[in-house]
Amino acid sequence: MAPHLVERRELYRGKAAAVLKPASVEEVSAVMKVAHEAAIHVVPQGGNTGLVGGQVPDGSGEEIVLSLARMNRVRTIDTENNTLTVDAGVTLAAAQEAAREADRLFPLSLASEGSCQIGGNLATNAGGTQVLRYGNARDLVLGLEVVLANGDVWNGLTGLRKDNTGYDLRHLFMGSEGTLGIITGAVLKLFPRPQSVETAFAAVPDVEAAVKLLRIADGLAGGQVSTFELVPRIGVEFVVAHVEGASDPLPDPSPWYVLIEMTAGTKAAGLPETMEAALAEGLEQGLVSDAAIAQSEAQRADFWRLRESLSDVQREEGGSIKHDVSVPVSRMADFIAQATSAVSARLPGVRPVPFGHIGDGNVHFNLSQPAGADKAAFLARWDEMNAIVHGIVREMGGSISAEHGVGKLKRDEIAATKSAVEMEMMRALKQALDPKGVLNPGKVV
Repeated sequence: MAPHLVERRELYRGKAAAVLKPASVEEVSAVMKVAHEAAIHVVPQGGNTGLVGGQVPDGSGEEIVLSLARMNRVRTIDTENNTLTVDAGVTLAAAQEAAREADRLFPLSLASEGSCQIGGNLATNAGGTQVLRYGNARDLVLGLEVVLANGDVWNGLTGLRKDNTGYDLRHLFMGSEGTLGIITGAVLKLFPRPQSVETAFAAVPDVEAAVKLLRIADGLAGGQVSTFELVPRIGVEFVVAHVEGASDPLPDPSPWYVLIEMTAGTKAAGLPETMEAALAEGLEQGLVSDAAIAQSEAQRADFWRLRESLSDVQREEGGSIKHDVSVPVSRMADFIAQATSAVSARLPGVRPVPFGHIGDGNVHFNLSQPAGADKAAFLARWDEMNAIVHGIVREMGGSISAEHGVGKLKRDEIAATKSAVEMEMMRALKQALDPKGVLNPGKVV
């Protein structure tokens, strides 16, 4: 049971009466009928890669963890309809591979894709590195199969792209973090598999220049920019120091970098020329000081390793206080500047590591402890640092949870960013679908 009772950052550790691993929707339904009748609390769990404690039981030892890990079948693939139907326990990597074998693309991409599961991705409305072009998890789903709190099964596994017959129920459950129902299956959208990929790693002087370069690249590529990721110099230094084989992609250091990727369905799309034109325009306008375009799949992998290692490598530098926030892209430079100034004034020596999906306005504004500081003392200031950063986010009309969800970590804070009407609507939905409060209590609302 131990692996199911703690989340990966070890911020939350719980106890459970049991861990159940059903292998079918019928078994999930049977579990929930008993749980509903006996008022037993159930905590749904996917790959246990969540970062806000939404998948961890409390400390009472009375809750049951319901793991979807055994529900791992790829049910059907329809290449003419461009859909893939899977169990909720299928890993994201397995869904990507099933699409690839059919010469299709399932574009959701996360650093944890080898272990995170589709059900959890949808329950948290995961984002990732290709939201700029393809949208969040909720944008990649046509239908769901959901077990409700009382054990009833809603079979909404439709592959229709147009269905205007009333409320769109699937969106109730995506992003609900298992508090309204348990996702057991999904119909996922597939896309043509890209035949041409161009990847570049560019040095930029500041965040404002990165945003301007994004608009140049997007304008020239006509919607073919799939990735535009911000990387700070300190992040590159962390990766080079702690990841074997990692190296600086450019000869001279720069305060900031961006990882840019363009994709197209044909090799005749002219992506190499488009990428070169975007970087040349950036150089001419003083937005880019240097850049490298991947000349091989190995070099492309090296660029991606720098970006994808950023989350894990921070633990090698001691304590890390996390912020998963979003602001309008036009405010990104102001946000990073204001937040950096504010936390540095409050805690001299703190090392901000802002990185992430600047193309869609989502930045992971993480704070590494001052060099040589006491880790426990630093982490004890988590709420204090959150208050500073989230206050600036709210002033800019942003969100304190861009893609990780609410879980336990932000449950008591979301009321400060949502109106009383919004909170009452959320509570009303919870009461209507789970009147006994058996599904994932203490999370979200």
